Amino acid sequence: MQIEEHKSLKKYNTFGIDCAARYFAAVTTVNELKEVLSKTEFPTRFVIGGGSNMLLTQDVDALVIHLNLKGIEVVSKKEENVLIKVMAGENWHEFVLYCIAHNYGGIENLSLIPGNVGTSPIQNIGAYGVELKDTFVSCTALQIDTLQEREFNKEECKFGYRDSIFKNEIKDQFIITSVTFSLTKKNHVLHTGYGAIQEALGDLLENATIRDVSEAVIAIRKSKLPDPKELGNSGSFFKNPVIDSETFKKFRTQFSTAPFYEVSPTEFKIPAGWLIEQAGFKGKRFGDAGVHKNQALVLVNHGNATGSEIYDLALRIQKKVKDTFGILITPEVNVF
Repeated sequence: MQIEEHKSLKKYNTFGIDCAARYFAAVTTVNELKEVLSKTEFPTRFVIGGGSNMLLTQDVDALVIHLNLKGIEVVSKKEENVLIKVMAGENWHEFVLYCIAHNYGGIENLSLIPGNVGTSPIQNIGAYGVELKDTFVSCTALQIDTLQEREFNKEECKFGYRDSIFKNEIKDQFIITSVTFSLTKKNHVLHTGYGAIQEALGDLLENATIRDVSEAVIAIRKSKLPDPKELGNSGSFFKNPVIDSETFKKFRTQFSTAPFYEVSPTEFKIPAGWLIEQAGFKGKRFGDAGVHKNQALVLVNHGNATGSEIYDLALRIQKKVKDTFGILITPEVNVF
């Protein structure tokens, strides 16, 4: 394990922001992770995985640890289900494709979500009616201060909408090293309720397989979301806001044609992309920072934007949406 100095992080974040790490180390085993965390000469650490849920606005004056733990292990098989343990450094979409190839169902709706497996529980990633928590069993995490490993079950993770205990009570205290999922081997329950999926499946809808659903989701996402290798981005920049019934009534009185989803009898989710588009930002470019032409929820780097320029655009969007609709949209992406 080598510790480098003044390392460019451009290829380690999907926005393609050219910030530098004061120190940098890539770890491929849990023992290497423990070793680098035990080095007292680096009291400040900054952990990155796939770099897909972050916006760097400045150089990182710390030891940046690139978590590159690899491996997929079938822990146990039963007639209906299979338990799979996946190391944190595995690419999320490649893991989904592995499951499709083996006919393991449950995460096909989460196809093409950027990032690595290790960060998926932190965000409780979700798409098209499915969230990570639906198949999550447990995760193993290393406590940074004590270097002790601990297992967290689903209840202990306190999953919410794009939320978990790792973003709140124990934020920055643990590094997730592996995640275990329970997936179906047969009698898969398909989630095809979203109109976009139904449209993409077409005649296949009634007899769809998990591969069909995955391919439909991939087609939908490719039509809306740019490839980070071609156009720097971090996927959805903002969360879809969830508002209470009183705020919803006022909103619908003014904007009766706005789309919405009922979360509960007292909570309603409004698509942030619709709000941003109606506020006039879809496809707009401000220097090299911009909003994607096909999906207003995605902020993009057209080449040489700084993280600060993209963040300034995000704040501008946030203010206009609040002033126009009375709804606060908050970043899904972590800003540093």
